[in-house]
Amino acid sequence: MRCLICHNLSLSTFCKDCKKSILKPDMTKRQIGTLDVYSFYKYTHIQELIHTKHTPLGYKVFNALAKLSFTPFIDNFLSVDNREIYVIGIDENPKNSFSHVAVLTHAMKRNNAKVKYASLLASSNMSYSGQSLEFRLSNPRKFTYTGKKNIDAILVDDIITTGTTLQEAMIVLKKNDVRVQFALTLADARE
Repeated sequence: MRCLICHNLSLSTFCKDCKKSILKPDMTKRQIGTLDVYSFYKYTHIQELIHTKHTPLGYKVFNALAKLSFTPFIDNFLSVDNREIYVIGIDENPKNSFSHVAVLTHAMKRNNAKVKYASLLASSNMSYSGQSLEFRLSNPRKFTYTGKKNIDAILVDDIITTGTTLQEAMIVLKKNDVRVQFALTLADARE
């Protein structure tokens, strides 16, 4: 097998050198309304990897990226805050045999971090990829939540662009007595 970045021989999706240099998370924070959104990478740094999300290779790529970013994050978070927290992914509908967001949330599953798979789903299948803010605002995702109520939660998505999806999700969760502590995304598209 070869590293997907440098193409050197590797036993895993990415070689040790690429994990340490190119794929070392560089966490950033954005505030969207009252929601703090933390991202592990800049979109332009991992753009080609993110584009694998609707391909069979995408499962391996997202799993490897999740282990480099989401897994250490939740372990560190729980080492300082051991309360029970729920992890809710945005629109974990499988596309092409897997849900890339579910891969990210699964990497956070721990005794005190409960993953609520496919509990926040969009009834609109509108694609926001490459769309303007005006388009996103005039075509809401229309989320429904079917999970547990009266909980503290971390919201998870793959990319933050304008933040409209995260804001809409947070509003729906708040109406269902879910206290979103913050959101995590793999990448931030803002430059």
